[in-house]
Amino acid sequence: MTLRLPSSHLCWLLVLLITVVLVKPTLATDACQGIAAVVSNSSSVYYPGSLPYIGDVSHWASSSSQNATCSFEPGTAEDLGMALNIIAALRQPFAIKGGGHTTNPGFSSTTGVQISLSRFSDVVYDPEAQTATVGAGLTWDTVYTALEPHGVNVVGARGPGVGVAGLSLGGGYSYLTNQYGLTVDTIEAYELVMSNGTVKIVTKEDEDLFFGLRGGFNNFGIVTKFTLRTFPQTQVWGGFITYSPENVGLLNQATVNFAANTSDPKAALMITYDYFLSRTSLGPSALVFYNAPTPPAGIFDEFLGIPSLVTNVSTMSFPALIKLSMANATYGSRAIFDTISVLNYSVPFLNAVVNETVFWGSDSSLGAQFVSYVIEPFLPSLYNHSSIPSAFPPSRCDGFTPLKIYYSWANETSDSAMHTAIRESTRNLRQLSGTSEAPLYPNYAIYDTPLEMIYGANLPRLRSLQHCVDPENIMGLTGGFKF
Repeated sequence: MTLRLPSSHLCWLLVLLITVVLVKPTLATDACQGIAAVVSNSSSVYYPGSLPYIGDVSHWASSSSQNATCSFEPGTAEDLGMALNIIAALRQPFAIKGGGHTTNPGFSSTTGVQISLSRFSDVVYDPEAQTATVGAGLTWDTVYTALEPHGVNVVGARGPGVGVAGLSLGGGYSYLTNQYGLTVDTIEAYELVMSNGTVKIVTKEDEDLFFGLRGGFNNFGIVTKFTLRTFPQTQVWGGFITYSPENVGLLNQATVNFAANTSDPKAALMITYDYFLSRTSLGPSALVFYNAPTPPAGIFDEFLGIPSLVTNVSTMSFPALIKLSMANATYGSRAIFDTISVLNYSVPFLNAVVNETVFWGSDSSLGAQFVSYVIEPFLPSLYNHSSIPSAFPPSRCDGFTPLKIYYSWANETSDSAMHTAIRESTRNLRQLSGTSEAPLYPNYAIYDTPLEMIYGANLPRLRSLQHCVDPENIMGLTGGFKF
């Protein structure tokens, strides 16, 4: 589908361009007014002080929010294409927000035009094709709930509030990854608004662009819909087990044993080491998951056998399990993620992770409210579910898995110190992991991570593709990892 502007809109755009040449500097307000003048009634532009604007610029981490000149909620891909034409003509900064879960400042926020994809909110299940077409403005927990009556599921996020768009465009690890691969491995088609305003359906037949969208974020345009393969979904078994600090050694050994010996693709595990400054103690926990109503005997016995403070494990629906996550415990605070990649877990390495958690969490001078280190073991075969090349992971030879580091704090004055601290901790653990050359998961990587450390040998191809599909670098006016 090719976007064509009505003649009245072309005239308006011509007048605007003449104004830009004669009147300098051009303000972002011109872009806001221009968008409002050309889009259909399906879309809206909002300004500071209105309730929709507040929602459009707000993020899960307050440090990721900025005060935009206006917010734009496109209701159709065609309207979004017209808005991009105006933004391109004025060379104004803009941002694209799906779920708003990124912690990297400026990646989905701006002082220019904030584009909120919230109106792309449909979930359409096709039982014949066994696919679901999902709007880019949704969060994964909403998608799971919509698909539950159909007895199917998709490969998506493990916590509530995580946006469909960001996770899908950056790779996507899931409780279902051992069975079906990353989220990018299950996407059949993208509805893409390209930088020139053209609306294009991208499938594997468009080899280069399909490759770039599979992990390459917003460098090639704005995705408004994803068509994903669906899979049968029964009730699941799982939940949280929290432990006292003195049992962390038993937890570490159980984690190493699970990662080395468990080969059942229906099983998944997340180990979290938390430190709340207000509690002044380490809080280790395990989230156990099995993709069936009952797990085989023995698979999680070692974790269940460790003396626990709380055990909240049972059979439930998949959406109910997602709601158990503590992902929203620090909603609205300032935050940052970083990551390393791990191939093999050992007790000495996990002991080092515990030491990092306690060291940085207990440093009262730093300003942290909360620090968290999350171990995510997967099967070595996790990247073997697709033979189609993808931007991420750049190599599917080794089954590296992400370790997420997450710091949260209250005051903007602590931003620099917190960013410095998380980088230092990341460097420490990367040296100890023995996998310093493994690519880093882009959805966890801190904002100034060199692209070579994420995309490896794929980077030249991605840069060439970006130049080909967006020669004027319109997508360079927005935030994110830029090729």
